Amino acid sequence: MPASGIHNQTMKQSTKKAAAALTLGLCLTATSCIGPNNAYNSLSIWNSKLSDSKYVNELVFLGLNIIPVYGLFLFGDYLIFNSVEFWTGDNWISKPEPFKPQETAAAN
Repeated sequence: MPASGIHNQTMKQSTKKAAAALTLGLCLTATSCIGPNNAYNSLSIWNSKLSDSKYVNELVFLGLNIIPVYGLFLFGDYLIFNSVEFWTGDNWISKPEPFKPQETAAAN
């Protein structure tokens, strides 16, 4: 067998091993549980109460999405906190109070 054939065979084996390791890793971390997303919800509630102005809250919301704080909180919930709660029954982040949207000015 030529040297290039051995190299191709070795690459195929390495690719299969890497795919198997990735699949096993995903199976262990992705428990497919739908959790309460306490970190993300806490951030949303904090953002909604940050100011009395809905415009300021919206600007902060957009900024936290651009930075990507909201994405990191959701990622943490999905991969860490919800998985820990699934396996141990205990969530490290306490459940936030229910979300209440900001009231709009009532027309009198």
